[in-house]
Order: sequence, then structure tokens, then C-alpha cells
Amino acid sequence: MAAAISDQRAPPPALDARCALFLDVDGTLLDFAPTPDGVVLSPAVPRTLQRLQHHLRGALALVSGRPIAQLDALFAPLRLPAAGLHGQERRIEDARVDAAVDLAPVRRIASEAQALARTHPGVIVEDKGANLALHWRAAPQAADAVRAYAHDAVRRLPGYRLQPGDHVLEFMPDGMDKGDAVLAFLREPPFRDRTPVFVGDDLTDEFGFAAAHDSGGWSVLVGGRPGSAARYGLAGPSAVAAWLERSAGALSSQSDDRTEIP
Repeated sequence: MAAAISDQRAPPPALDARCALFLDVDGTLLDFAPTPDGVVLSPAVPRTLQRLQHHLRGALALVSGRPIAQLDALFAPLRLPAAGLHGQERRIEDARVDAAVDLAPVRRIASEAQALARTHPGVIVEDKGANLALHWRAAPQAADAVRAYAHDAVRRLPGYRLQPGDHVLEFMPDGMDKGDAVLAFLREPPFRDRTPVFVGDDLTDEFGFAAAHDSGGWSVLVGGRPGSAARYGLAGPSAVAAWLERSAGALSSQSDDRTEIP
């Protein structure tokens, strides 16, 4: 069942041709699955994103906690501008910028976390290289043990912080978040001088909401989560897909270029 819209937020208006669209992935374009690699993407979603990218003159990016390589695999053959690992990786066309991180300390924590997971069936350690995520969606009884371990371990990991999410805690290097990624995109074409719109569901997306607001744009919360700064709301990924399709249709009707993407 789709989550109720938090705080009874109004649904968002359709995008217009002056927007720059930033989309979280898990929980926004994809329903959650028991494991990160178990998600299923509707074939209609990449087609809609391709149409939107065309009408927004390229100003559409994925902003995700997943690495860019995973995003490319999920959305293939579509290859979009993207920020991965909450902004530590960023790509526009073929130009890519990655943050430099010493991986040795987080490798030690990853080994410890794997040992913890073996004692709590259902806990998943998602090793993203510079980042490490501990998931307990399939093992809710292990939540306290995972949280206790993570808060102890991060004290032994200089330069890292813990980012909470939906049944997950993620070890992340300091100094980068989804809001920073949005602001970096907005400094470059084709995103520069556009109205930013950020769509996301989780606590990590609040940084994106704030960056969009500070840059004269707006935001959409997906699902029911009280206390969000988002200005509009949609119930879940299926509602997001429908809104994106409506926006693509509206942009098509407004465009002087009637050429449609098949």
C-alpha cells in the first residue's frame, strides 16, 4: 500500500520548460526491496525520463546514494547526468568529478560490519567503496544492535559521519551531501539559470530540498514522513511516475519543437 502524503501536502504542479529536475532513486523512482539489488524499475520510467530530458534541454539528473555505475546499470540504455554516493561522484555527459577518499579505514569497518551481519540474519552490509551502508529492513529485531555498532564505529572513523535513512545507517565522508551536488550542478550548463526541483523521500533528500529552495526552486516529498521541509507531496513511486508522465505531456504541448522521443 502506498504511503499517505505527509502533512497533507498538495501535489506538485507540472514541470515547465525553465525547470531543472533532480530525482532521488530508491523510494522515489523505485519501490524499496528487501535488498538493494532486488529493486525492479518499470520500463516506462526511463522512457519518460528521456522525454523529460529532451524537453528540459538536458537539465535532468539522478541524485542518489547509489554509485553512478549502479545507476547506469539500472536505467540502461539511458545514461543521465548523475550524482552518486550522495554527491561524492558527479557526472554531466562525459565530464566526471569524484571526491578523493582514503579507503583503508572504511575497509576495516566493513570487515567488522560483515561479522556483525553474520550474527544477525537479514542485516545487509552494502559496500559502496567510500561509503558503507548497514540495512536492517529484513531484520527489524536487529535495529538496536546495528545502531549501537554504527555509533561506536563512526567514532573510530575520522572524517566520517553517520547518515540515517529508511531502515539504514550509512557511513559517509564529511563535507558532501545531496544539496552540495545540486548546487554544483546548478553552476554548470545545462542546469545553470533554471528553477531547481528536487524530488525525494528520505532524510538524505532534505539537503536537496534545502538547496532547491535556497536557489529559488521547490521540492516534492515522496511518501509519508512528518517534519520534512518539502513543499509538495506524492504518495509513492507510482504517483511520481504518473506526475512525471503528466509533466512530459505538458512540456510536449508547450514546446515549439514538436519532435517526440520514441
